[in-house]
Amino acid sequence: MEFPFDVDALLPERITVLDQHLRPPSRRPSAAMPARVDVQQQIMTIVDELGKASAKAQHLPAPITSASRMQSNRHVMYVLKDTSARPAGKGAIIGFLKVGYKKLFVLDDREAHNEVEPLCILDFYIHESLQRHGHGRELFQYMLQKERVEPHQLAIDRPSQKLLKFLNKHYNLETTVPQVNNFVIFEGFFAHQHPPARKLPPKRAEGDIKPYSSSDREFLKVAVEPPWPLNRAPRRATPPVHPPPRSSSLGNSPERGPLRPFVPEQELLRSLRLCPPHPTARLLLATDPAGSPAQRRRTSSLPRSDESRY
Repeated sequence: MEFPFDVDALLPERITVLDQHLRPPSRRPSAAMPARVDVQQQIMTIVDELGKASAKAQHLPAPITSASRMQSNRHVMYVLKDTSARPAGKGAIIGFLKVGYKKLFVLDDREAHNEVEPLCILDFYIHESLQRHGHGRELFQYMLQKERVEPHQLAIDRPSQKLLKFLNKHYNLETTVPQVNNFVIFEGFFAHQHPPARKLPPKRAEGDIKPYSSSDREFLKVAVEPPWPLNRAPRRATPPVHPPPRSSSLGNSPERGPLRPFVPEQELLRSLRLCPPHPTARLLLATDPAGSPAQRRRTSSLPRSDESRY
């Protein structure tokens, strides 16, 4: 691609790296170039014309590479010039490769979403008259060395069939991972990705999730005591040396006696019969010799052997 100005003097190296400032790193002085030439304007012209040629070759409705887009994004453009042929003594441009880092959401082989920020191939063009001469591989290989990336780590934005064949031929990139966006990634893309590990919530201590306290747990091992006053031990019985622990939720009633293990029914009834009557009951029996009707029915139903005992 030819231009009306001296491209060979404008771009000092065979491959020139341009950033958003659109200024070459250094420039050789030339007698044919005016001292006050607008170097940046000439570079902007080169970028715009290369973008138009790439859009036309890919049958795009509008260029995706331009000087204004370069200035508003942090993309990098690798421009390859022809150093052998000098038509009209002004040099020529062979092609360019534009790359940039983008934050993407891509799917892996398990169809899980991953947030990554890889280096992306955004535009790639070699002039039609100079294709299949190794210029594309030379430009692509220079970019890989400069950016220090491997081919399978790249994400390609809307690649053409020519670019896919190029990557398959020179870098064995064939198996792609299907995506829902316009970017294409290849097998092995996630081999060097290191997403941040998920932070699991801290495991709760065992004491924080117990349904009851240790004292309640020990209390549940003991049989439930009968209701008061049946839980009172006979006076002749000796309380246990080490009574079982009690739950703090039961309280400390001053009228309750010490807890005892579960007493069989026969032993409980025998203890009630041997228990002396209450003083109030004695007073009632003394004032009513015949006793209450309930007492008369109770005594009348007893055998004669029991009547002799009273």
